[in-house]
Parts: sequence; C-alpha cells; structure tokens
Amino acid sequence: MEPFRIKTIEPIPFPSREERVRALAAAGHNLFRVPASAISVDLLTDSGTSAMSAQQWAALLSGDESYAGARSFERFETVVRDLTGYREVIPVHQGRAAERILLGAMLGAGDISVGNTHFDTTRASVEAAGATAADFPESQSPASGFGGNIDLDKVERLLCSADGARVRCVVLTITNNAAGGQPVSIDNVAGARALCDRHGVPLLLDASRFAENAYLVTVRDPEHAGVAPRRVAREMFTLADGCWASLKKDGLANIGGLIALNSQEVAARCRDQLIAVEGFPTYGGLAGRDLEALAQGLDEVTDPAYLRYRSEAAQWFGSRLAAAGVPVVEPVGCHAVYVDAAAHLPHIPPHELPATAFANALYSEGGVRVSELGTLVFGRRNPDGGPDLPAPRELVRFALPRRVYTSNHLEYVAEAAARVTAAKDRIPGYRVVEQADTLRHFTAVLKPLG
Repeated sequence: MEPFRIKTIEPIPFPSREERVRALAAAGHNLFRVPASAISVDLLTDSGTSAMSAQQWAALLSGDESYAGARSFERFETVVRDLTGYREVIPVHQGRAAERILLGAMLGAGDISVGNTHFDTTRASVEAAGATAADFPESQSPASGFGGNIDLDKVERLLCSADGARVRCVVLTITNNAAGGQPVSIDNVAGARALCDRHGVPLLLDASRFAENAYLVTVRDPEHAGVAPRRVAREMFTLADGCWASLKKDGLANIGGLIALNSQEVAARCRDQLIAVEGFPTYGGLAGRDLEALAQGLDEVTDPAYLRYRSEAAQWFGSRLAAAGVPVVEPVGCHAVYVDAAAHLPHIPPHELPATAFANALYSEGGVRVSELGTLVFGRRNPDGGPDLPAPRELVRFALPRRVYTSNHLEYVAEAAARVTAAKDRIPGYRVVEQADTLRHFTAVLKPLG
C-alpha cells in the first residue's frame, strides 16, 4: 500500500463521451492540446505532476526570496552536493533549460553527442547547437533487467573511427525514458566511464529519474541487493563527470531543475548563459520557496519504502493492463507503464501513427490522457516527401504522477483500455496536417484517416 496518507484532495472532471470527442476534435486530435478540465485521469507525464509532502509544503514558508545568495540556495546546494558529490551546483527552472544550457556549452557545429537514447527535448538541444545526436541503445531484451543500457561496443567503434574526434560527450539517460523506462546498470555506467577515460570524452547523466534507476539496480542487480538506493545513486554520480536533471520528476516538485558538474570551466560557461536566459546563478529562474521544496524532495525521494511502493504500483498497474489484453513492455519500470502500439494495432502502419491512434481512442473512451512515444515524437519527415521515416518503436506511455493516483484510478484506466482493446480493429490511423519544425508533437494538428 501507499506509505503515506492523503491530506488534500482535488475534484476530478468527468466529461461525457460526447464532450470528450468534441474536445479532442477541437484540439486537432492532439492530446497535448486538450485542456486539463476535459481530462479524468491524466497520465500524460510524470513531470511536474507530483503531489508534494507536508514537509515540502512547510518548507515553502521558509523560502528566502533574496535575489542573490539566498539561504534557500545554500540549502539546495548542500543537499545536491551531498547527493551527487559534484561541487558545481546550478539551479534552473526545469530540465530542458538545464540540457539546453549545458549541451550548448559543450557542443558546436559538426560535433556529436552519443547516448543510450536522447529524449525528445535532449535531441532538440543537441541539434540547436548544430551537433548530431547519435543513439546506441543496447540491443538486449528488456527482460535482461537493464534494457536502458548503452551499447558499449558501438560507442567504442565510433570513438575509434574517424568521427571519434567529433564526439564531445556521452550521455546516459537514467532511466531510459524512450526505451520503456528501463534502468541502466552500474556495470554499464562503469563501462561507459572506462571508454570515456580512454578517449578523453566527458560522461554525463540525464539524472531526472536517478532515484528510480537506483532502486531498480537494488532489485535487479544481485551485487547491489540490500544496498540503500541513495548509496547506489551516489555511485552512479561518482562514475560521471556531471549531470543535469529535471527535478519535476525525482525532485518530487512541480517546477525546477539543475546542472551539477565537476568542471569549474564548464560550470562558468553555463553560469554565463544562465544569467542571460534564466536569472542569477543562485536562483536560476526559481523562487526561494521552490528551492526549499526541491531540497526537501531530494531528501525524501530515496526513501526505500517510497521507492518500493512506486515500483510495485507500476508493476501492478502493468499486470492490470496486460490482463486487459494490452501488450505491455516488460519488465515494468517505475515511472510509467509502456504499451507496444505496433503490436496492438498491426493494421495501422507507422506513418499512420498507431501510438497516437491508441492514445486518442483511450481518451475518447474514458477521458484518460496518455503520451505517444512513437513516430509522431521520434519519427522524421521524409526528405523525399514520402511518408514519415518511422521511429524505432511505437510506444504509448502511461506515466504515473508521483503520489497522486490510487489503485482505483488505475483500475478505471485498465477497464477503459480493455474496452478500447475489444474494438481495436476499428481504430483509425492519423496523418499530420500542421507541424512545427522541431518537437512537433507538442503542437501538431492531426486528422483521423477513414
């Protein structure tokens, strides 16, 4: 059961089916554009959607709103240094600001960033710097327990090739959000560290879900069984040269992010850019009260009882979706349950967006909002003008906001998914009729086919 009691509640909207259909059409059949007032259960993302603890709410009252050098920054800095071991701590308002600033300071035109899988905004930040994002996910099955690993052999081949001199960083996203939320093993991080040392390349972590990755290591790696998750997290951080993170995930707060580094030189470049776009380096676009809530959240998130609940709730929800006939990516991680839309809707080819089709059908059926992680997000326009180049996988992510929904809410979602599955052969594909040049999935306008 949940290792907490609920003290504050919020009413849930229950629009009728007709209202849901109208809302989806008015939003251009893009769930990002549907207003929250038309959503019953919102599993679009686990970013910024957490319920804060009583201790976090209390911490807000002690926020120091001084523009420069606030004591709230000092507390935040102390907590981050204790957690990561990095001396250079830079707050920002959220994760995409952190990655844009840090990658912008490290990359230039023609450079390469290598990753287990760059997520959507990370790839956009790499490309904004004029660089190339190269993904080398390990080809082993997620059933190995560490389906988020990077393929070290492919990384080494690149580093030893003529293009190796263009590689400016290796990035490990923990957990690997684009690969079904699977964790990265300590051995894989250590292997990446050794490669980076041999070739003089920095190793960075996208540590937005560091605590969940650390907990899954304690569960799936016999060598770390019984080790405190916070200690495992520190081991991962020690193996890298620095990190960035959206603290809207494992910071257990509604806003905030960070850059933390060993290099004073890189940190100085980041602070220069931070001042231009975020604010003074000791607040980084955040209020003092936000820094207090984040510091408290970073202390709470490695609690083994909380992480066990988080993991077991996700596993239970995955089992309910599987029982409803939905093909779930296994083993289930912590922050989300992923569904294989290509396997579920084989009559819809990738360029007709099967992941979007399933997500929209689920919303129409039950007012449930989830996120497509298929060709709409990770596909590419065909330079020859033909159908979009497909994504590696057609996934639908049922993200789980932290400390928000109970098992009854998730039972409701599974029941809605079962009804969609019973009529899945009648679900139509979609085409894109309007799209931005980058990160198109946030604002694209779609049209159902047939």
